[in-house]
Amino acid sequence: MNNDKFIIGKYVKEFILLLDDFLINYPKKYFELRNRLVNDAYNLLELVYVANYTEKENRKPIQVQAMMKINLLDFYIEESYKKRIISEKQSLKLSNKLLNINKMLYKWVNDEKCSD
Repeated sequence: MNNDKFIIGKYVKEFILLLDDFLINYPKKYFELRNRLVNDAYNLLELVYVANYTEKENRKPIQVQAMMKINLLDFYIEESYKKRIISEKQSLKLSNKLLNINKMLYKWVNDEKCSD
């Protein structure tokens, strides 16, 4: 099922595909960092979809968890750059994608506050 009408989900999917391209040559010695990046990216996608299908009044804790995952992913990207696993250009591209997702999540949370 392709649900491209849900823009945040679409952006998270794009982030995951971009991340996969950059992690192809990830060194084995940083296997745990790579796994955390991949797992948390997929967890972010799951949280975003769970929040979308959750009743409005119960949605905020899930949205907050998604924002926390974004902060963790940003940290993992920063660590990957510091360890010279990914380039500065790759790091910026991934971080900008996350920043856009984070802005959308904040907007989503704030829009629901206003409508209550």
